[in-house]
Amino acid sequence: MTIQTEFIQNFSLDGQLAVVTGGGSGIGFYIAKAMVEAGARVIITGRREDVLKQTAASLGSNVSYFVNDITKLETIPGLVADIEATHGPIHILVNNAGINMKKHAVEVTDSDFDKVIQTNLHAVFSMTREVGKRMIARKNGSIIMITSMAALYGIDRVVAYTASKSAIGGMVKALTTEFSPHQVRVNAIAPGFIETPMMLTAMGGDPARRDKAMDRTPMGRWGKPEDIGWAAVYLASPAAKFVTGVTLPVDGGNSIGF
Repeated sequence: MTIQTEFIQNFSLDGQLAVVTGGGSGIGFYIAKAMVEAGARVIITGRREDVLKQTAASLGSNVSYFVNDITKLETIPGLVADIEATHGPIHILVNNAGINMKKHAVEVTDSDFDKVIQTNLHAVFSMTREVGKRMIARKNGSIIMITSMAALYGIDRVVAYTASKSAIGGMVKALTTEFSPHQVRVNAIAPGFIETPMMLTAMGGDPARRDKAMDRTPMGRWGKPEDIGWAAVYLASPAAKFVTGVTLPVDGGNSIGF
């Protein structure tokens, strides 16, 4: 085997089936795209069939979609069973779907808080449990969570989001102790400030927040969505076969910036 062949094999996802929740748009789209380019077959899920259909068509024949609202926890076992019955064993799960809410903490209602926790935490656990039990039985799998800078340092006006993403960090550690002995790896990516339409719109309406975020990012620029996609490919690939329990910041140094 040549060095080049070994390199390609270590980062290849050939023969792998990946599920990306919220894969129709935003960062989820770029995670799905990178995994397709690495050779995986990809299932994207989400609530909006028109978006999913358009994304699947744009990414090619190795992408399929399932319409699903992950906040309806009772549907998740059936979703996972349907995916595996139709497409085969899931090798990679990326828990990307999530929501944010920008409000001062004293203005966040219990209902507001519950909505964020339901989507960003309860649904992530339910999806992970249902896919994880199948991976454990097969003694193979990679589960990737998407957390946030908000879980690494304090950010104002996102208390519910911060609580949910901080909990994801703890979930990664707990699941690592249970899943990794069965050769199922659990890791997380913590995106920094990534150049998506949602982020740019939010920052455009709050110049002081934009400047503060940029000032503490040593690389002096926003990240690109594909930066998260390729980080996910690495964590899912054989190159990371001994990496588990890690939260990987992809943030241009923001999490350690002054």
